[in-house]
Amino acid sequence: MKNLGLIHIYTGDGKGKTTSAVGLAARALGSGFKVCYCSFHKRPEKYGYAEMESLKKLGATVLNFAKGHPHLDKSIDEDQIKNEVPEAIQTIREILTTEHYDLLILDEILISVRDQYLDESILLDFIKSKPANMELVMTGRAATDNVMELADYVTFCKKLKHPYDRKIRSRKGIEY
Repeated sequence: MKNLGLIHIYTGDGKGKTTSAVGLAARALGSGFKVCYCSFHKRPEKYGYAEMESLKKLGATVLNFAKGHPHLDKSIDEDQIKNEVPEAIQTIREILTTEHYDLLILDEILISVRDQYLDESILLDFIKSKPANMELVMTGRAATDNVMELADYVTFCKKLKHPYDRKIRSRKGIEY
């Protein structure tokens, strides 16, 4: 397990950010790594998110924070999300003091920064203080320059064409 501890970003307006992170998690689990997948702004009880169940079956720890996003669900209290995201980062920090993970995925955390539910400085501090041998993956649109500066990998997913543009709704097993 040499050379662990690098930082990955999957960002951009295209499809494939979460899928790439989940694919990396599946590869890591298949190699015997211990994986923790943390999602932000997702509501698995409403939308399913089969990738979370798949990762659980493969042996990953799966955690879900700041369920939903006010942009997609107007019933969600924006102030509550602003409190939940920093608390989630603190919870993850605490988990990392007692549990060793080879790979940590913070799915959609970059949305939290973009939409000002998490101050960028908190995420930067988290990145800088992560366990040295733990691989860290962050996903979401609009990665900031400061976050990308700390990364070893930055992948930009660009939408060139998408069925949504033709009013084709998200499909279970494909988009979620």
